[in-house]
Amino acid sequence: MKHVIVTGGAQGIGRIIAQELLKAGYCVSIFDIDSEAMEEIKPQFDKKRCAFFITDVSSEVSVRSSVRASLKKFDTVYGVINNAVYEVFKPMSELTLEEWNRAIGTNLTGAFLCSKFCAPYLVESRGTIINMCSTRAFQSEPDTESYSASKGGIYSLTHAMAMSLAPNVRVNSISPGWIDVSAVKKKSNARQADLSESDHAQHPAGRVGNAFDIAQMVMFLLDPANGFITGQNFVIDGGMTKKMIYLPPSNLYQS
Repeated sequence: MKHVIVTGGAQGIGRIIAQELLKAGYCVSIFDIDSEAMEEIKPQFDKKRCAFFITDVSSEVSVRSSVRASLKKFDTVYGVINNAVYEVFKPMSELTLEEWNRAIGTNLTGAFLCSKFCAPYLVESRGTIINMCSTRAFQSEPDTESYSASKGGIYSLTHAMAMSLAPNVRVNSISPGWIDVSAVKKKSNARQADLSESDHAQHPAGRVGNAFDIAQMVMFLLDPANGFITGQNFVIDGGMTKKMIYLPPSNLYQS
């Protein structure tokens, strides 16, 4: 059975990805820094095909240790899903250097480190890396500097690694839009968001996204049948980034 590492796999999008991978017959290693969330999910996953490793993806020592332990259990690795994330949204004047460094370290450096230490084994298995980018790599709201910068880096890191690891390893990224994971968290934080009709209606697809939408793209990109795809970014946002949202006066409108 093919083995896939999922970082940030104890909550949110990562948890659903891990769940769907197990359903599809993969073996899964979950790397996550949140021990509380990790303990909560352990009873829900088949421990014969799923292993759990407390990991700070921004730390070279921690990543190397977890990769070695996961390979000791599953021998090799076919896929790495770089999904771990740290978010902080506040004005630049209030954003501390520690918060900036943590966002870059978790979101960008973490993807580099996990890919670096898994790369030799991915070459052997002719495997794939999937990085979690974001639509915020291409458009922004105020007060998102650290997050947006890290995701812009993920976009560039993806095509760079795709060239460096070619032809044996495919590397792609996924850019989610609004994905509701409010209830897919550890119990102390899980609160289903009250989504309004207008929240759904503003999306050309007719609804807010969910983690299964992202997991489906992960499954697609992992499939060797789709082996001609590398160095690409896939926007999964219900069409929002293609939607013109301002309404100019009709007499001034021009295409």
